[in-house]
Amino acid sequence: MIKMMDNLPGNVIGFEAIGEVDAGDYKSTLDPAVDAALQTHDKLRLVYVLGEQFEGYTGGAMWEDTKLGIGHWGAWEKIPIVTDSEWVENGIKAFGWMVPGEVKTYSTAALDDATEWASA
Repeated sequence: MIKMMDNLPGNVIGFEAIGEVDAGDYKSTLDPAVDAALQTHDKLRLVYVLGEQFEGYTGGAMWEDTKLGIGHWGAWEKIPIVTDSEWVENGIKAFGWMVPGEVKTYSTAALDDATEWASA
């Protein structure tokens, strides 16, 4: 499941992945929020939390993630990934250069720092 985060600065949208994320989560939550943000902002700043309750992605979710990134290629500005998961952090280090926009990882204890970086 993907849950939209509240109380973020006006130029930042945020999501928390909980349990297993599937394609439907993108279609029902993430895609509409990204489209709505693009109505008021030229560039997207997205905080994405993959916390302790995050279990992984289905193949369909990975495909939806790819489509979302490519579909709005020039719109991504800053994406802090907030996680304590070693495999996620290693994946970002290995493949972050492929993600449009600037990507950084933060620990879950540093969520406020990640949000501050995204909004600056």
